[in-house]
Amino acid sequence: MTLRRNIIIDSSPEGPMEGQLVELVERKGIGHPDTMCDSIMESVCIELCREYNSRFGHICHHNVDKGLLVAGRSLPKIGGGKVLEPMKLIFGDRATYSWDGRPVPVGEIAEAAAKQWIEENLRFVEPEKHILFQNEIKPGSAELTDAFARRVIGANDTSVGVGYSPLSETERLVLEVERFLNSPEFKALMPVVGEDIKIMGYRFRRSLRLTVAIAMVDRYVPGPEMYFEQKSSILEEIRLFVERQNPRFDSIVIEINTLDDPSRGENGMYLSVLGTSAEGADCGQVGRGNRVNGIIPFNRPQTTEAAAGKNPVNHVGKIYNILSHELALRIHRETPGVREAVVSICSQIGKPIDQPMVASARLVFEPGADTAEARKQATGIVDQELEDIQRFIIRLAEGKYPVC
Repeated sequence: MTLRRNIIIDSSPEGPMEGQLVELVERKGIGHPDTMCDSIMESVCIELCREYNSRFGHICHHNVDKGLLVAGRSLPKIGGGKVLEPMKLIFGDRATYSWDGRPVPVGEIAEAAAKQWIEENLRFVEPEKHILFQNEIKPGSAELTDAFARRVIGANDTSVGVGYSPLSETERLVLEVERFLNSPEFKALMPVVGEDIKIMGYRFRRSLRLTVAIAMVDRYVPGPEMYFEQKSSILEEIRLFVERQNPRFDSIVIEINTLDDPSRGENGMYLSVLGTSAEGADCGQVGRGNRVNGIIPFNRPQTTEAAAGKNPVNHVGKIYNILSHELALRIHRETPGVREAVVSICSQIGKPIDQPMVASARLVFEPGADTAEARKQATGIVDQELEDIQRFIIRLAEGKYPVC
């Protein structure tokens, strides 16, 4: 018997994103406190999945999506400052500490995963020296834990995931500029650039303005004049990189560290000791940063769910948010005549995750497109991906899909 799913494909009354008058897009780089929280808690989730599978042959109940990074205190100084008080990383929410009488060292796994991510992604942060770790992950409730023992694991919540494809040119450029600045190649060229980078893209018609915030590493700044010379060099490198992307904008303005004031000495420069504002200025929290496609697109539909750290087995706040983007990507890539696709998936608590209450797609068509055939193909893609959702979940548990 063929399973009938509630799949609705509609045409969008709005035109493509490129045709909208104003577009705003933000990207928080890997060293931003919010991105650090998302990335670390997702690493903890992946390691718990691996440990549960290794010990018990299945993934146990857990959600570790309530991480908080408390800023420390530092004294940046030209030529090299110092850290006065370490940051504190608090692991929160719930996990399975034992199954069938066999214990799982959840706290140790979480701390080890966090240290590994920090060592691999932040050049100057030493976990043992610069961060205190506090484990507040508690055992899960009886009902949620029992749900993982049932033959059919249903959705944990009634919630909506939403995704779209393709990225607009503004979105793509904002994402790629941050990746360029945080690439190993650029760090070798300009080690003064810290990992805490934030980019805001503002497009008005065909004019783009990129506002870039970079935590400059103070040990590589021998004096005020050199700081501003380095800013000019970085600006030129960004300009050349953007040119190589062959943008179609009429004009592009790029600005870096716009709060800087040469007349204020060290107080007028964005200096950091470790390359992240978390060392002494900004706290971080899971869910306050990039969406699962790596940006914060203010003109796009999105949910408030944070995917990072949520379990990949039945937490629809993670599964449907990432799957919706994958569905939109496939529909746009494989369906002739579709210029843009927005996919929404709504779960119903307790119901099988391959049978959402509704899975819908709103399509922007190219002129002259065969809309009836496109709707048919899009329906088939959604149905197929939901049918194969267990394969998707396995890849999700292995960390194959980025969440920030």
